[in-house]
Amino acid sequence: MSNVNVYSYDQIKVGEVHSFTRTITKNDVLTFSSLTGDINPLHIDEEFGKKSKFGKNIVHGMLISSLFSRLVGVHCPGEKCLYLSQSCQFKQPLFYDETVEVIGTVVQKTDALRMLKMKMEVIRENDIIVTGEAQVQLID
Repeated sequence: MSNVNVYSYDQIKVGEVHSFTRTITKNDVLTFSSLTGDINPLHIDEEFGKKSKFGKNIVHGMLISSLFSRLVGVHCPGEKCLYLSQSCQFKQPLFYDETVEVIGTVVQKTDALRMLKMKMEVIRENDIIVTGEAQVQLID
């Protein structure tokens, strides 16, 4: 795949920031619901969403956090990565048709293991939606 970055471990520096934007649509939510079987009405039933404390449907937190996989697998480190772990804290709801920026910052490198620790964030304008930490290993 030609759009996947191919960084070597030595090319990646602590402090580097990689990001992309994505708008999450109702169709994305319905597809995620179908793939995972998570049919919680808070995500997919309009009437239920209207009666919730949010006043409308919200996007699955795990759909939002799954964007971290794109950041790691495509942007940094890209092709030579093995995703080892991901923590997530869900801070704010996201609604259909909102655009987020997915940001990964390299905060630590472990040379002996060729491993990166990355701070991961999903942000809507100035609101942090999801934050967490990823452990990624570069493989040959």
